[in-house]
Parts: sequence; C-alpha cells; structure tokens
Amino acid sequence: MESSPLLKKGERLLDLELKGLRIIQDPQLFCFGLDSVLLSGFVRVSAGAAVLDLGTGSGILPLLLSAKTADTHFTGLEIQASSVDMARRSVSLNALEDRIDIIEGDIREAGALFYGRPFDAVISNPPYMELGSGKVNPESAKSIARHEILCTLKDVIRAAGMVLKSKGAFFMVHRPKRLEDIFISLKDNSLNPVRLRFVHPSSGKDAEMALIEARKDSRSALKVESPLIVYGEDGEYSAELKEKYGY
Repeated sequence: MESSPLLKKGERLLDLELKGLRIIQDPQLFCFGLDSVLLSGFVRVSAGAAVLDLGTGSGILPLLLSAKTADTHFTGLEIQASSVDMARRSVSLNALEDRIDIIEGDIREAGALFYGRPFDAVISNPPYMELGSGKVNPESAKSIARHEILCTLKDVIRAAGMVLKSKGAFFMVHRPKRLEDIFISLKDNSLNPVRLRFVHPSSGKDAEMALIEARKDSRSALKVESPLIVYGEDGEYSAELKEKYGY
C-alpha cells in the first residue's frame, strides 16, 4: 500500500485514476461514493469560475473537478474538524493549495461566512436521510454525513441561494423521493431547476439518484436528460461510465 508522511494512523491513500490525483480516506469516517463521482461529471462550470462545495467532507468534489476545469478556484466548506484536516492534507498531497481552500464552518452560516464574495457556482452532495429514518449516533461522522443532523436539505439550498451570483448555478445529487422537497426549496430561494438526470443502477430498475442543476434568478425551462445507467447487462459498468468517468 502506498504511503505518505501526510497519512495518519488508520488512513489510506486512494488513487483517483485521474491526472495522478490521490485522496486520503479513513475507513472509520465517511468515505466518498459513486454519487460524488457522478456529480463531478454532471457539473458544468466555466474556466476561471469561483466554486463553493457545501459539506465537502474529504474534499472529493473539489479534487475531481480541479482536474476537469481550467483556472477554477474551489472552496470546500465542512463542519467536522477531522474531515477538514483530512481534506486539507489531500489538497497538499496533490499540490493544489493555489486552487482549493478548505474552510471549517457551518453550512447554516454560509451567508455570513462568504458575505460580499458571491460564487459563480455551488455544488453539494448533502446528507440524504431525514432525522427519524432509523437509529443514528449523532456523534458519528458517518451518521452526520448520511443524516440531516447538522444541516437539513432546506439549509443546504438556502445557503446556495444566499452565496450565488445572479444566474449562478447550483448542482446537487440527492434521492428521487426528495424531489418534491428539493423543488419547493429551490423555488423558495430564487433557484430555478434547469437540468435533471436520473441515475439507474441498471436498465429496468428504478432510479436511485437524481442529479440536479438550478440557476439563480433564471426562467429557463427544465430539461430532463436521458437516464444514466450504472451497470450494463453483463454486470460491468456501462459504456458511458467507462467513457465519461474512466471506470
């Protein structure tokens, strides 16, 4: 296993197989999944844009997007100190300090934290599960990443609306069953959904994820894109995942 002086006990290095990027992961904390990878492929930002990742965790989205964009600056906001420390070390590991900042802070205070410095785009892979949907340990890093313990869906969308420039884009991944709540919250925060793509585990199976783009102060019509299929009939990753995401 590859090692680095930036690694702490129990951590491991993962090769992202993208322009030599690596990320530090701790199996005891929440490790990123396919949803973050798919969101990174759904995001569209212009060269030179300023992008905020709400709830950046280990910093996976800024890392992946740094390889897919030119001269774009990313700020990752994360409330858990252990994740902030790990994300900052991953940024240093990849020598991306000039392009990625990791800030410790509360999503619910994003408006005050970034007052006077609006972003061109906001991205987020927020907790999917509402409180009350199963037993959780409120102190567990994994529970905080999966459940709405420290922030709710409304908190995330409200924060995006507060820090975005007019016509700026908000990209998120979530569960299809929360779409009604998502669309209501988007409208309440002057964010108009303009792109929607469902992710299906395989052909004929119900969608398990939804990729969403909204624009602030926009009147554009919603475009529902063709479904993204994760696995082909042979059980291997689909042709699109192999071609677009490198699997």
